[in-house]
Amino acid sequence: MHKFLLISQYRKYILISKGDLEEKTKPVIPLAINDGKEALKYVKAHAAEYAISPSRIGIIGFSAGAAVSEATAIYYTPETRPDFVASFYGALPSAFDGPVPAEAPPMFLAAASDDQFGAHTSTVALYSKWIAAKRPVELHVYAKGGHGFGMRKQNLPADNWTERFTDWLTMNGWLDKKK
Repeated sequence: MHKFLLISQYRKYILISKGDLEEKTKPVIPLAINDGKEALKYVKAHAAEYAISPSRIGIIGFSAGAAVSEATAIYYTPETRPDFVASFYGALPSAFDGPVPAEAPPMFLAAASDDQFGAHTSTVALYSKWIAAKRPVELHVYAKGGHGFGMRKQNLPADNWTERFTDWLTMNGWLDKKK
């Protein structure tokens, strides 16, 4: 059985088995989701101070942060709803995987088929849920890149996710300074 060290934003260090991941992290997940929602609420409330449009504020997350961004796309209030969501190699734990709201925000998803934690499976499932709910979504599953491909240069197609994400943001008008 694989073992790895989980380091959370709350500075808890836990040696866990892969099979125990969901059980061990379950208590902190609601706190992390609330952090994501509160961050959106704060930025939206202070948009004028930051000289940004309060209707063009999204959330992006990688790995555990992707689960937070995914959850904010499902469990939001009017003041915490992101205008768009991007999730990279994330897996929302089943206990927090609710139905897609009728006005769920557009979502950009990316993962790699060789993700050692299986995030690609959750990513494809989330994409399918967004499609079934007739909500805007874009999916990129790269053949190689592993978990955590992020900004690391590997000389693989996954290295170009930033261009695909920029294309998506541009297509939806979120990078248009005139809006």
